[in-house]
Amino acid sequence: MPHTALLPSSLPDQRHPLTCHPATPCPVPLQFSAALAVAGSESGPGLLLCYELRGDLADLCLPAAAEPGPADGLWQHTCFEAFVARPGEPAYREFNFSPSGQWAAYRFRSERVRDAEAETACARSRPVIECVSAPGQLLLQAWLPLQNLPAVTPGQPLLWGLTAVLEHAAGRLSYWALHHPGPRPDFHHSAGRTLALALPTQALPRHS
Repeated sequence: MPHTALLPSSLPDQRHPLTCHPATPCPVPLQFSAALAVAGSESGPGLLLCYELRGDLADLCLPAAAEPGPADGLWQHTCFEAFVARPGEPAYREFNFSPSGQWAAYRFRSERVRDAEAETACARSRPVIECVSAPGQLLLQAWLPLQNLPAVTPGQPLLWGLTAVLEHAAGRLSYWALHHPGPRPDFHHSAGRTLALALPTQALPRHS
């Protein structure tokens, strides 16, 4: 497994606020932010995704620690997510990172149209997840190998939607994102991918 130091000191300086969708109000006021930064490891270049949650977290339900590996249905409980695409293209990729240590990676031809054939044909390296908590604070960091991302040309950015599902007492869910484009939570909508990040030329993934 690739190793990279996932420490609070490695948090990117520029953090972006995530807001709760008004259709699924959070029962307590929370401050939620996320950030992206290129970060290397012994296995090569990667991307560090950082999610930080502050406030009264007594009501927050976290999944139990599990053996790290791929799993479906993580979004049914507290889960941190990322959606990424090349500009102007309907195809996109989805990544789920659970505080349990489990993760998921999906590819879509267009909105909610799964590309299972591409997922099967294209083996990917596994992300590395670290989740730490303290009174009033939760930090999840996920290191994602750049080869898991869509290939881009020099100077071409990738468009990101950073999102999360929080599970509260009694199974109540609240949905958080950089931008909510509709009256109901919809993380797959292309208008939700509002964060552009251009990768350094030497770090560009060389695949389709």
